[in-house]
Amino acid sequence: MRKNHLYSTLIISFWALTLTAAPRLTVVAVVDGLTTENLTMLRPYWSQGGLRTMSEEAFQTSVTYPHLVYGGNETTATLVTGVTPDRHGYSMDNYFMRRDRQIHTMLEDDAIQGIGTNMHCSPRALLSQTMTDKMRLMYPNAKIYAIGLQPETTILLAGHSANACCWLDAEQKQWIATTAYSEGLPTAAFEQNQSGRITTLAARMWMPRMDIPAYTAPTAKERKKGFSYEVGDVLMRSPEANTLVIELALALQQSENIGTDATPDMLMLQLNSLSPSAQSDRIASAEHEDMYLRLNQDLGYLMEQLDRRIGKANYQVLVVGRPVLGTDAQTLSDIHMPVQQFNVDRAAALTGTYLMALYGHERWVDGGYGQSIYLNRTLIEQKRLSLETLQRQVANFLMDFEGVQIAMPGYEALRYPVLSSTLCKRHTGDVVFMLQPGWQLLRNEKYTLDHVIDDNPESPVLLWSGTIRPMPQGTLTAIDVANLIF
Repeated sequence: MRKNHLYSTLIISFWALTLTAAPRLTVVAVVDGLTTENLTMLRPYWSQGGLRTMSEEAFQTSVTYPHLVYGGNETTATLVTGVTPDRHGYSMDNYFMRRDRQIHTMLEDDAIQGIGTNMHCSPRALLSQTMTDKMRLMYPNAKIYAIGLQPETTILLAGHSANACCWLDAEQKQWIATTAYSEGLPTAAFEQNQSGRITTLAARMWMPRMDIPAYTAPTAKERKKGFSYEVGDVLMRSPEANTLVIELALALQQSENIGTDATPDMLMLQLNSLSPSAQSDRIASAEHEDMYLRLNQDLGYLMEQLDRRIGKANYQVLVVGRPVLGTDAQTLSDIHMPVQQFNVDRAAALTGTYLMALYGHERWVDGGYGQSIYLNRTLIEQKRLSLETLQRQVANFLMDFEGVQIAMPGYEALRYPVLSSTLCKRHTGDVVFMLQPGWQLLRNEKYTLDHVIDDNPESPVLLWSGTIRPMPQGTLTAIDVANLIF
């Protein structure tokens, strides 16, 4: 009896040790356009590879977002901080600045210099701690690097305290960075630039890796001619972009000895599952499916190398999808759910005309952006008019617009249930509106600000760990993802 008790005690002690030990390396991969539906559809066709391994061995779930989703990096910010836009401050990729009445990128920072680029950007506008910041607080000597395809996503993944952060420049065929991080452009990225590796891959032709009939969703055009791209023309939406990210991640792991000592480290990666012709996150072509096949291969290679270099029990991989395109208008139309578009610029112009009719020929509206109308507060003050009165007049005016579900003064919107978690106080307009289901903000020539058409998009989450770990039960939202790795 005593022997059995001792045996049970040893087993419990072993499990407790296993459950509390932090992996030497955490890899977080945010994948643009990755959906649960696509993973489920393609799983039978993967005999091996990273996604296959994760589908069999990883903790899997799908998460929803407790705020409006525009198909930008507001989702990335929520995933890495574990809070909503009203707290992390990143409600859209761009914002309207009253001072110059222009649209600016959220991460614009004139105090920061670009490395290999004229871009000036930093995570300063992100108000909350990210996964990487929490790791830095827990382990001050941790080695933390972020690698991606676009500056916004990669900087959000890097957080405030990564050693370095770099992303791919499609025109220059080089890795570029920012002085916001202490190490600037990592040596491994500089060496890859010098070697011409990006240029070499960009010169390749991307063609089907299988016979077209073997794909599950080829288009009529693909059935006749297949598909073919010169990688350099579509680099950011080509399989080679993911390959380059994985190669650089492994080069950094080797050169910086990441995951080789007792201090936990992090690699934050942005990958892509969307093909050049994709109009939706949903697979509707052979080339889109080919992106998944190659992504599966690249993730498999990453895990194989980490198995060999640092040991299977010493790392974990978190893969999470990011909604980008939603469901395309044609697909929704095919099931009798037509999509209509709302032009906020036109709404702002008509609002200006309306106020001119009431108060005289002046510029009463500074502009419109997102779901906000920005009034000319300076003029309103000069004319000694009530801002609150004009806000309510404009809100009532917008309620007559086709497609508008509700409109209200900005200060009321911050208390409105759906909008309260979506809006950042610093960038909220004087009047805020919500669109009816089936409507999206119009994409114009200068800015891409489409809603994800799906009312409540889901993101697949897969967490693979080489050690036994407790996993949460029940329904999760995007704010729960950041805590999965700790």
